[in-house]
Amino acid sequence: MALCTCGAAFAQLPVIRFVRNPDPAPEFKLTGIDGRPLSLADSRGKVILLNFWATWCRPCREEIPDLIALQIHYKGKLQIIGLVVDDDDEAFIRKVAEGDGINYPIALSPTEVRVAYGGITALPTVFLIDTEGRVVQKHVGLFNPALFETEIRALLDLPIAARVETFEDTGGVFLKHADRATALPGVDLGKLSAGQRQAALHKLNAEACTCGCKFTLAQCRIYDPACQLSQRRANEILDEVSAAGKEEKLETQSDAPGDAVAEPRKP
Repeated sequence: MALCTCGAAFAQLPVIRFVRNPDPAPEFKLTGIDGRPLSLADSRGKVILLNFWATWCRPCREEIPDLIALQIHYKGKLQIIGLVVDDDDEAFIRKVAEGDGINYPIALSPTEVRVAYGGITALPTVFLIDTEGRVVQKHVGLFNPALFETEIRALLDLPIAARVETFEDTGGVFLKHADRATALPGVDLGKLSAGQRQAALHKLNAEACTCGCKFTLAQCRIYDPACQLSQRRANEILDEVSAAGKEEKLETQSDAPGDAVAEPRKP
């Protein structure tokens, strides 16, 4: 008799991950390069792929044909929106859009929109928004279009050859959730006790970075792992917390009662 291997086959499927208890996508009201108003509300009920890109960004340009194909294939169910970063020459942007045959709306991304989405540190950056208007995933850099399509199909309740898992956003999607993180880039919390780690993370989330980013140290470590100022200050905080723990341990030991010394018995 043949054995059922359904469970084993399921375990071998690729995994896609969505945010557990996702945040609403920050709304915006812009004017597209075609002169039409553009907002997320216009596409409510559809899956939205919000793509921050630039005309000078080679990976951004390379993924355009795949985005065009996705928009065609899932017409009426998917809305791709391109927000252009660090480029204000609308005439040139329009020329690029026409030359590449872009079939989805494009607008210039003002600073406040980029800030609302946690800051855009690299291009392309894609936010995947579900049919209820919630951000369920963020991708930075050039990704396999098959991943985007699998995620889109999953959000549309269409069949997929993948497993869906959920995760808690600890700042990777929205920086405001950095206070949930138990690990930070370039910060070795492993040498601290559980209590010390909690104290260090509290300090890292309470103290502002001095690099000019206007973020906390924890947020800066996530936003810009290459920042030397937040790296140095984070290591100083770890040393401070570790030293405080050693001093507290020594004080506890010195305050501990010693063995009583018996008085000699009188004859």
